[in-house]
Amino acid sequence: MMLTTHSNTIDFDAAKLQRLGYTSKREPQLLPITLGELRQQLTLLLQTSLDVERIMTLFFQEIQRLVPLDALTYQHNGSDLRLDLGQRGSHSVSYCLNHMNDYLGELVFRRTQRFSEDELAQLESLLAALLFPLRNALLYRDAVRSALRDPLTGTGNRIAMNQSMQREIEVARRSQLPLSVLMLDVDHFKRINDVHGHSAGDEALRSVAQTLKSQLRNIDMIFRYGGEEFLVLLSNTSTEAAAMVGERLRQAVHDLQLSSEGQQMSLSISLGCATLQPGESGDRLQQRADMALLEAKRGGRNRLRMAC
Repeated sequence: MMLTTHSNTIDFDAAKLQRLGYTSKREPQLLPITLGELRQQLTLLLQTSLDVERIMTLFFQEIQRLVPLDALTYQHNGSDLRLDLGQRGSHSVSYCLNHMNDYLGELVFRRTQRFSEDELAQLESLLAALLFPLRNALLYRDAVRSALRDPLTGTGNRIAMNQSMQREIEVARRSQLPLSVLMLDVDHFKRINDVHGHSAGDEALRSVAQTLKSQLRNIDMIFRYGGEEFLVLLSNTSTEAAAMVGERLRQAVHDLQLSSEGQQMSLSISLGCATLQPGESGDRLQQRADMALLEAKRGGRNRLRMAC
């Protein structure tokens, strides 16, 4: 099975790399290098980026100056982070990476020939140069993700929503594929807070968010717009398909069974749906979905309305 490399890296200081002797155009034949020299160069090189994929790509390229490899696989359990570089080989060696009691993920080297004991010792020595930069990159990644995530529901926040909206609109226009938006609101949420308390209200929001996520595709994106209101971005989704998704979300929330101190909490959502029109801005797309949501509320709630 062929594995491809997907690149989505941040910019790094090219001038610094050049001073270290690394350029974007590498000669096919590299000069011989000792283990100590390569480890020292890796220590400097890997600290020039805070992007996990960039660090792993550089590490994979450079260690082959001593130990030939066919593939490298990296994954971090508990997150959606997985990188596959190169092609699979019949022989492999795996390592669980830790730094000062911090779990840093699993790393697998593969190639068609067996690894010698000397090569394994060299790989393990070179891994020491990877741990500190990798730990910093993972911490940075977590910080960025936290800054773009609503702490209560685990959905994206308004900052993430605005960034994703603009990006998805550009992709939709470039690829000439449909883009639809669902605006939804938890019905009578103030009543839930008044009757059951704010802790129960928070739990209701978390449950609604989790239910919505479970009904969406991996490529769909959900954001907490504010209060009890959410926005869902549906890429490559027509108006008709978006209406079906919205109805599925409405039914899933309606079927939720929640209680607080023995009292049943009835939940429902109202939804407004809009599909991107030619030349339309993100703000206008949201406004049309919001107006459709308002119509759903005025029409009795617990229903979906399509934008004009």
